[in-house]
Amino acid sequence: MFGQARFADTNALLSERAHKVGTLIVVHRGTSAGSVVENTPEAVRAALASGGDVIEIDAVASRDGEFFAFHDGEEARLLGEATNLRLCTAAEIRERRYIHNDRPGRPAHIVGLVELLDGVPAGTLVNVDRSWRWWERLLPALDTLRMSNQLLLKCSASHVERINVLRAHPVKYPFIAICSTEEQAHRHLEDPELNTVGVELLAATPESPFLDPAVLSRLRARDALIMVNAEVLATATDLFAGHDDERAVLHSPAEGWGPLFDLGVDAIQTDWPWLLRDYRNSLRDVGVPA
Repeated sequence: MFGQARFADTNALLSERAHKVGTLIVVHRGTSAGSVVENTPEAVRAALASGGDVIEIDAVASRDGEFFAFHDGEEARLLGEATNLRLCTAAEIRERRYIHNDRPGRPAHIVGLVELLDGVPAGTLVNVDRSWRWWERLLPALDTLRMSNQLLLKCSASHVERINVLRAHPVKYPFIAICSTEEQAHRHLEDPELNTVGVELLAATPESPFLDPAVLSRLRARDALIMVNAEVLATATDLFAGHDDERAVLHSPAEGWGPLFDLGVDAIQTDWPWLLRDYRNSLRDVGVPA
């Protein structure tokens, strides 16, 4: 069971899913391919069909305070313009369309965040990412959905002010602290005001302590879910010592994802869930814990 014992009921769905499948596949922005756009209900369904166990969805707020499922900063690529959606009104956001996917009879519009979450299939686990700057207003909106056992929230462990908002909120959503040091991880895991269910580990180089099995063992001793990122961002930032999707897809799964399974991580975020699922299954077929 992940997290502190007193939050066992809230964390049961996540823990049971991991117990059933082994290493969880976290799908970055849902699965976008063909006519399906990231951060949409269709991307959620495509991610589940592709083997995803947890779906990551980004949050952004309009200038007048409405929430949408979108990764701000990607406007030029997806919408054909450079204006950040945070500077737009909700009405202006609703008028925009995904330029490569919009077509007659099926408009590709930006979806409201609460609308998307309210429509996910029953029992779906969703990581609501990039939401921390709006927690004062967003958390009460999430409360209305009564999905605290399904929604995972993340924030950098260094954002103390933002995490204090979560600490003060009465509904204790499962929280994953994004950590670059072991000290950060332990500090949040032992915080009695947070339902810290796990930690997302960042490792810039192979010399990072997070590649030391002893360090991970200490985190597991606190019943922490250990998550790493394999997706490759447009910035080319190395998220976990070069063990990533590109290496897995362009070279071999064993080279890209194998070291993550060797470390025994509990969750891997990826843009290629169907390939990661097949690799996980192949390990299980030969008797390797996955």
